[in-house]
Amino acid sequence: MLIQMWQVVILALVQGVTELFPVSSLGHAVILPDVLGWNIRQDDETWLPFLVVMHLGTAIALLIYFWRDWFDFAMAVLANRGPRPTEERRLFWRVVVATLPAVVLGALFEKLLRHVFASASIACGFLVLNGVMLYAADRMKRSETKSLNALTFLDAVIIGAMQCLALIPGVSRSGSTMVGGYRVGLNHEDAARFSFLTATPIIIGATVFELPKLLKAHAQHGGHMLQSALIAGVVAGAAAFVSVFVLMRWFKQHEVKGFTPFAIYCVFAGALALAWILMH
Repeated sequence: MLIQMWQVVILALVQGVTELFPVSSLGHAVILPDVLGWNIRQDDETWLPFLVVMHLGTAIALLIYFWRDWFDFAMAVLANRGPRPTEERRLFWRVVVATLPAVVLGALFEKLLRHVFASASIACGFLVLNGVMLYAADRMKRSETKSLNALTFLDAVIIGAMQCLALIPGVSRSGSTMVGGYRVGLNHEDAARFSFLTATPIIIGATVFELPKLLKAHAQHGGHMLQSALIAGVVAGAAAFVSVFVLMRWFKQHEVKGFTPFAIYCVFAGALALAWILMH
């Protein structure tokens, strides 16, 4: 698959922002080339591995931003040490539980998802539905909120089930998990933090799974896809680090209707992109 370096940079910048903002990075990765008329075959065997390796930059950015959380998890789980080892262990295992559903379903339905990823019109439709989900979540706020330390295993399962929706292009992984966290009683900020904590193992696991395919295709056919993916990862990681900083501050300052701007964007972007695709 041929892809120009300037296209790589644009895709990486968009991915770095949209992976963490609740507006679906995979949806944008599928829609953008089609809308802009780029000659990219999204059913190519290297396309999905390219996207996944590009996402690795986002995972590294999240590890850097939340390094203290992961350090405290490691100290609590491995050595029973840290400022609050009991609470940290409790939260860590809930992150694990929330991660498992998407891992299992992603492994089972990889071939089907690979086919669905290639459809820009489907991604547009689900991007609109993603906006509706965010808008509805803001208007169904629970009367009482709970802290991350009060999350139960059932809460984690509910959040994990919501995360599975993001296996559909156009539905945001961060958005679906934030909505799940919000619905079980977390505020916007804690829902975002838990969403980003669950994102890291998901992205790293997907990279481990897909990278050998990209290496194999690179060895067999040559080209510059591996180099492009690595460059994209660096650019996406830088964009993601800025994005998570901005987003955490946003939710800290906008507890009321914090999802609404992203909901409006998804509905209009999805609808306009779909109209453009159908007219062309």
